Amino acid sequence: MAEPSVGEPLLRVRGIYKNFGAVQALADVDLDLPAGEVTALCGDNGAGKSVLIKCMAGIYEPDQGQIYWEGRPVRIRNAHDAAALGIETVYQDLALADNLDIVQNMFLGRERLRHRLLDEDSMEHAAAETLATLQVRSVRSIRQPVGSLSGGQRQSVALCKAVMWNSKLLMLDEPTAALGVTQTTMVLELVRRLRDHGLAVAMISHNLNDVFAVADRIAVLYLGRMAIQDRASVFNRQSIVEYMTTGGTGMGAMAAPPGNGGGRA
Repeated sequence: MAEPSVGEPLLRVRGIYKNFGAVQALADVDLDLPAGEVTALCGDNGAGKSVLIKCMAGIYEPDQGQIYWEGRPVRIRNAHDAAALGIETVYQDLALADNLDIVQNMFLGRERLRHRLLDEDSMEHAAAETLATLQVRSVRSIRQPVGSLSGGQRQSVALCKAVMWNSKLLMLDEPTAALGVTQTTMVLELVRRLRDHGLAVAMISHNLNDVFAVADRIAVLYLGRMAIQDRASVFNRQSIVEYMTTGGTGMGAMAAPPGNGGGRA
């Protein structure tokens, strides 16, 4: 696979449209997702955030537009195409089986075989290595049933599962939703480590505290269109809320430092 050119985002979408009958979910959307950076996708309910990541994940095919991967035009028709490129997505339901342990969940559907039998030793070693690499130390045992884990631990397992397969882009749908303060901190630290390992991370979030805690870039969708995307340092909470609710911002809204303002929009 060709290496991306200097300054070339890992993934680019250009002019993406997606309609569902008479409903236009996305219209002329551009987005850049650079490697080694966290890009927060913000927007009000119905702005098109989930539809956009599902277009990149192969759940939906865009009606118009082009997706570029490492500078090359690609067509992502299904989740298999996305995975083959190195795109993994963690949705809010996490897709974990409570009755299986951590190792079994991390290899669910991708089990390793040796002499036609499950290669338990190989899978256990790979799972332990991935958790150690990403410094996930909150679980008691990798043979612990997922049903016994806290929300933050479950999210950590889902993220580690997603990065096991030579992933380059990880897309997260509200990874801290319904988590307490301690568990949220644990998940955000893991998101930073994913970035520090060179992955591109796209994170949908309504929580602006979480956005400013980890995002290098922020992209705001409004009624299916990209209102703005830029470095996180350009924004404050007021300006993001204005882009989310009106599609634009008044003069001076960008002037206050990111630390001012409220939390959840």
